[in-house]
Amino acid sequence: RLEEFLKKEVDLELSTLPEFEERVIDFSEVEQLMNSINTIPAPCAPVINPQAPNAATGTSLRVCWGLFSDDTIEGYQLCYKPVSNERRSDEQAEHTLQVKETYCTIDNLLPNTQYEFWVSALNASGISPPSERAVYVTAPSPPTIKSKKIRSCENAALVCWESRDINPVDSYMVEL
Repeated sequence: RLEEFLKKEVDLELSTLPEFEERVIDFSEVEQLMNSINTIPAPCAPVINPQAPNAATGTSLRVCWGLFSDDTIEGYQLCYKPVSNERRSDEQAEHTLQVKETYCTIDNLLPNTQYEFWVSALNASGISPPSERAVYVTAPSPPTIKSKKIRSCENAALVCWESRDINPVDSYMVEL
């Protein structure tokens, strides 16, 4: 009997109901919904704050900015360069820092020097336009007192000093 069974041609095709044969599920609405959930717009431009009092030393500046929208932000790109009347390429070099907060302290700057700052916001969709540019100034370096030129008498004293700054200093404060 086995031999006869093996000689027979057996039809192994499964029969299905006609409604299942050409059924296609349309996921376009779900896909559109998922895409709208995952898409975030590129952020708007941040607003850089003017220099705050006591935000500078002779070699550092603290720069602050804000974002006046509900954009999703992953970080900021802070750019700066020294302000110069001369067109030297080495002095006009731009520096870029990646920052997570809305403030940054920049070190290793030159005393009594103007720096131009601007900032952009970053997220997964891209980078914002840059903020307006703001000029910050480092504090002057302390002057050097010429000790050989100091003169004094009962009612007066003469103290001489010289500035080590290239740019002119507005005023000095003498403390006794």
